[in-house]
Amino acid sequence: TTPLLAIRLSEIYESQIDFFEITEKDSFKVVFDEMYIEDTILVDVGEVYACVFSHNGEDNYAFAFYQDDKLNYFDEKGENVKRAFLKAPLKYSRISSRFSNCRYHPVLKIYRPHHGIDYASPTGTPVYAIGAGVIQKKGYQAYGGGNFISIKHPNAYKTTYMHLRRFAKGIRVGKKAEQGELIGYVGSTGLASGPHLDFRVYKNGTPINPLKVVSPRLKPLEESLRDSFEKKKALYLEELKIKKSL
Repeated sequence: TTPLLAIRLSEIYESQIDFFEITEKDSFKVVFDEMYIEDTILVDVGEVYACVFSHNGEDNYAFAFYQDDKLNYFDEKGENVKRAFLKAPLKYSRISSRFSNCRYHPVLKIYRPHHGIDYASPTGTPVYAIGAGVIQKKGYQAYGGGNFISIKHPNAYKTTYMHLRRFAKGIRVGKKAEQGELIGYVGSTGLASGPHLDFRVYKNGTPINPLKVVSPRLKPLEESLRDSFEKKKALYLEELKIKKSL
């Protein structure tokens, strides 16, 4: 399959599926447009109309449908595929260290809690806010997180992004951050053995495992649009049935 399609699917499912946990058993089917030059050179993936991503034994459906004059993706029940938080704050990386109450620190050479997730990434990899909120802190910790940003989200959540090489343009305390907004770039500032992002999530001030956060979905399908959605969904389901799993 084309990398362009892989990118589009990662964008559609970015708050539902953790693409750092994809396995060989996972598969997907998708109905989409391809854009060609002179019918021979593929230049882009057009609109994705429907897809089903089988992950960890569960089928995750997404059907394109316009609501509030905006293209949304809803599952088979009419729930919004998008959630308040993205599954990860960056793309195309790997998890090098997980949430732990007792982890060996590679620089300090001692065991201590590590209440976050480390994403090993090349220096300069873009880092994005996982959800909408207000930038609460921005600073530098020489013997800790280096360049860091903390964002306050609704429902008593807070996220922190550490060891950044630099901040994105316009990032300042008090500024509202949108979900998926570029906030900085991966680095190795502070107490770090190499370039990575140390990402942390807090609820009511208590650290929680970022990989286990289940955030609320965004606005569901309006009931006044239910009949129209069900008709389109039925057509898409028929097309997905004849698509070979990729």
